[in-house]
Amino acid sequence: MDTLSEKVTLIVISCAFLITIAIGIVILVLIHQKKQIQFVYDKNLIKAAFDKELLSTQLEIQEQTLKNISQEIHDNIGQVLSLAKLNINTMSGASPVLLEGKISDSKHLISKAIQDLRDLSRSLNTDYVIDMGLLRSVEYELELIKRAGTIETALKTEGKPYRLEQQQELILFRIVQEILHNIIKHAKATLIDVYVQFEPERFSLTVSDNGIGFDASKLDAADYSGFGLGIRNMHNRAKMIGTDFTLTSTLGKGVTVSLNLPITNTGKLN
Repeated sequence: MDTLSEKVTLIVISCAFLITIAIGIVILVLIHQKKQIQFVYDKNLIKAAFDKELLSTQLEIQEQTLKNISQEIHDNIGQVLSLAKLNINTMSGASPVLLEGKISDSKHLISKAIQDLRDLSRSLNTDYVIDMGLLRSVEYELELIKRAGTIETALKTEGKPYRLEQQQELILFRIVQEILHNIIKHAKATLIDVYVQFEPERFSLTVSDNGIGFDASKLDAADYSGFGLGIRNMHNRAKMIGTDFTLTSTLGKGVTVSLNLPITNTGKLN
């Protein structure tokens, strides 16, 4: 009788142990599933926040691009066409020799305006930038500046060139465009140097000029809160794609802007 009781007790204990283990396994599975669901939820939240910030950045870039287009048309193309119009308006009653010169000048001015419009369109075309790649797009921008005849430009590369992600290349190019625009507008520089390094684990691009510079020692470089809106926007755009943005300047010795991006995946240029 005692033996039977012991057997029943043992069976009960074994069943209870197995049930406890089963409950424990179920709890662990539920906890794991909950963590997975929470992970997916957090990941989706992060992605949604990133997409929202990326959209905001793209809108800022588009707004700045429209301002640049307006200024480019007003300062360059508009003036060229105004000169052409002036020549045409003064043709009436001009002597044959003078008339021939005005016609020749007008053709030259109109041709220049057409070429400037083509250059502007190409520079602002996202598909064209993506197709050319960051390096060639920057090189093209420098050629346009050099062609204007007031600022010399130089481009130096180190390492074997490779392509970055399309979004990274596009935002980096727009940042470089903004830097170059600021140099032309404010720096009173005669030389722009661009240095690009292609390293296996890091991509870096540095733009420097020999302009008037400014005293940046009293400004907060941690988040660039003391700088103007344009510089803060560039800093935020760089941060969006995981790029470190550094600006240094000394009064009378120009400005240097450095962009450094850790590399995780690249494709080689053809």
